Amino acid sequence: MLRVVFAALLAFVACASAARAQEGEDRQEGYYYPPVTSTEIFARDRPIAPEADRAVRVTFVTQITKAMLDAPDTPPYVLFAKGAEAEKLILIGLDDEMFKTLYRARAVLAQLTSNARGTEFFVRSEQQTTATFFDLLVLLGFESLTVSDGETWAHRIVFEANR
Repeated sequence: MLRVVFAALLAFVACASAARAQEGEDRQEGYYYPPVTSTEIFARDRPIAPEADRAVRVTFVTQITKAMLDAPDTPPYVLFAKGAEAEKLILIGLDDEMFKTLYRARAVLAQLTSNARGTEFFVRSEQQTTATFFDLLVLLGFESLTVSDGETWAHRIVFEANR
């Protein structure tokens, strides 16, 4: 009898694991942020640029993190990449105010757009008035950005780049 119960339990776990894998398992959800409460698609024609790989995406996140840690203030959010190819960017608010709402998080993303537009890449390519932070993430090969207050909500932007 115990063997039958154990076998049934193993079968259930195997089926549940297979179902989650088929659904595109999000191993970060429930660990780094709460369940995703909203999603949007960002689709834009992607400019011709060299393909970015995992190392480029990790370096990008590392440089932003280093700049925040070198600043005199405590970082208001953390940014990190996950996935086998570091293709999923995650942005989590660290205080109870800055990311209190999705609207405030969008303001932070707008600030990041302003910062990106000042980079040599956007100035040289004459995109400093049109490109956004999302465009930069698409160029770097990120597939998604998940933004969260780390407590009550998470919003995912899925990047669909056209060539």
